[in-house]
Amino acid sequence: MPGLSVTELRLSHFRSHRMVRLDLTGGPVAIFGPNGAGKTNILEAVSLLSPGRGLRRAAADEIARRPEALGWKVAAVLQSLHQIHEVETWADPGAARQVRIDGKAAAQVALGRIARVIWLVPAMDRLWTEGADGRRRFLDRITMSFEPGHAEAVLDYDKAMRERNRLLRDQVSDARWYDALEGQMALSGAMIRANRAAAVARLIAAQDGAETAFPTADLALIGPDGAEEAGGDLAEALAAARPADLRAGRTLVGPHRADLAAVYAAKGVAAAQCSTGEQKALLLSLVLANARALAQDFGAPPILLLDEVAAHLDADRRAALYDEICALGAQAWMTGTGAELFDALGSRAQYFEVTEADTVSSIQERPLP
Repeated sequence: MPGLSVTELRLSHFRSHRMVRLDLTGGPVAIFGPNGAGKTNILEAVSLLSPGRGLRRAAADEIARRPEALGWKVAAVLQSLHQIHEVETWADPGAARQVRIDGKAAAQVALGRIARVIWLVPAMDRLWTEGADGRRRFLDRITMSFEPGHAEAVLDYDKAMRERNRLLRDQVSDARWYDALEGQMALSGAMIRANRAAAVARLIAAQDGAETAFPTADLALIGPDGAEEAGGDLAEALAAARPADLRAGRTLVGPHRADLAAVYAAKGVAAAQCSTGEQKALLLSLVLANARALAQDFGAPPILLLDEVAAHLDADRRAALYDEICALGAQAWMTGTGAELFDALGSRAQYFEVTEADTVSSIQERPLP
């Protein structure tokens, strides 16, 4: 199967890193070093090879190295199926993020057409026990991996909803002010709902019959979607909800209120009620299912970014995870505090050590531990 991988990565004034160049084989990448040394910053840079604000959801001006504040840049050589692309993304001081692909200016959404990047970070360990916002973001990232245009639908919906919420806060009651906005929300909302439902269906299908050490999750979309309550017409649901929304000063129905529910299938226990280790295993199961489905749909498994992935996993499950990654043929970028956490990978990975001195991070390739 033709692959998807970063074969060269260069950073300039990115977070704690002044200058970085990594030459990569296309296989798994194990990055180790003490907490705070700058390991996650490398993964964040790779995450910006996809549309959006990256795994930290940072604004462009938050990424530049301090105190220089000269702006930042990420450049990569990307092997994507049968093609090689040169990708650059950067932001000058006070300016928005820009993208260039093969020497030509491009919109961020174009990144999603040549690469798929998905990630799991420690903050997601609380995904099942915290608010629905995080689960929606998690689901939308998965959905964008299948349908890059999903990002535009979400942006269009959010823009129209912000305008509607402004009218609600100002206690505007004239229906004429709402009709066009609600029409746009209904149009974008229908796309969001359909895209999310398709993504959940793909995850479920990718879990079925999989030989894996990670548990299967029963998944469902829930919440005050709005369209279901109005026979599938979100515009009608929004119009009917105006009196309640005026009292609340915000929009109370729509896909922005949806939630992702998960149940540990073998035990019949809601994810929120599972142990910490089981919750982490469920998350990894969904990430692996996402990767398997993309390997079929896109033609290659996605690039995986797994920050502190060994946390809450015993040695056997770590070894099982590494075996699954290698069986997929995915380039997984993984971080951990010590090289011993990656012993089970053996010669199947490249190893890099990150250190930090005087607020500057350094990264060096190391021989097989």
